[in-house]
Amino acid sequence: MSYARTAGLPIVDAKTPPVLVLSGPLAPDEVSGPCDALRALLDSGGGGSGGVVVCDVGGLGPPGLATVNLLARLQLTAHRAGGRIRLRDPSPALRALLDLVGLRFETEGQPEQREPPLRVQEAVEPGDPVP
Repeated sequence: MSYARTAGLPIVDAKTPPVLVLSGPLAPDEVSGPCDALRALLDSGGGGSGGVVVCDVGGLGPPGLATVNLLARLQLTAHRAGGRIRLRDPSPALRALLDLVGLRFETEGQPEQREPPLRVQEAVEPGDPVP
């Protein structure tokens, strides 16, 4: 089988994950709307590669328990639909709060958990003094 080569780069149809923008401040009863929107994105096949939806949390304001509740429910909704969520632009305070309550989220621009962080390894030469 042969084909004619075209000039330029090959065309690649890459699916980028859809983005669900969350804004705040949040009230505890405002959970169903974002969960329904996430479920609709995943059910329509808009979850991009691997059923991933990016949740932009940069506009949520100061994090609190309502934010933790929303993100936990979004994660559960995505898991039940066979997908997952990835956080975009979480504040350091939100990261600290999520670590405090024991919730782990994948974030954009962060190395995967199974990849070790890059470090400088120092070799020890025979005859070096012991510190």
